[in-house]
Amino acid sequence: MAKYGLIGTNINYSFSKTFFSIKFDLEKLENTYENFDIDNVSKFADIIKNNSNLKGLNVTIPFKEKIIPFLDKVDKEAKAIGAVNTIKFSKDGRLVGYNTDHYGFAKALAEFPPINDKTALILGNGGASKAIKYVLDAMGFDYKIVSRTPSESTITYTDLTKEIIENHKLIINTTPLGVSPNTWECPDIPYQHITKKHFLFDLIYNPRETEFLKRGFGKGATIANGMKMLEYQAKKSWSIWRS
Repeated sequence: MAKYGLIGTNINYSFSKTFFSIKFDLEKLENTYENFDIDNVSKFADIIKNNSNLKGLNVTIPFKEKIIPFLDKVDKEAKAIGAVNTIKFSKDGRLVGYNTDHYGFAKALAEFPPINDKTALILGNGGASKAIKYVLDAMGFDYKIVSRTPSESTITYTDLTKEIIENHKLIINTTPLGVSPNTWECPDIPYQHITKKHFLFDLIYNPRETEFLKRGFGKGATIANGMKMLEYQAKKSWSIWRS
């Protein structure tokens, strides 16, 4: 019996275990999926040591970047992105890292009408944001990255003016602000400048409607949560594990 799982911190909210458990049940596969909730990436070695039947892992916040040094090989796209969210245990025992987040985001975004004004704000600069940047680069978007910490490649939340909000129609939350159980939290942006011309996309899927999305919807914006992205990236992970 093969075992799969998810590694991250405070991941009780995750839908991945439910998704794969249902999938295994429907397809009558004698596989299991387990959450490995760890507070330090160094504990990854213990997971490998204590679970000899592991065949694949998903990786979530805050380890998508930190996990890379523990892998034997990183796929070309994951290397270009700089983050890994899927690990395959190859037949020769090597751990190979992939990124399926970019695939999931692109597929989810494609379900909505094309965004003619290809401008975006990416909220957050962690591992999750890297896959979003990869997709937006491929789609020819002009975007800004918003971070709590200023740098040459980012702006801060206090830099967000009415003009910046109005001139960036797609706003993507890649931070964990608003994830269950802290559902009252949201990125600190000037929501009063959001209009019906905006599209707010939240990578969070639990709750289905975050405070970020509620505020956008209240201003008439198109909104989407991360559930479709999760489903697409999970299916892609499964195809990698089975290949």
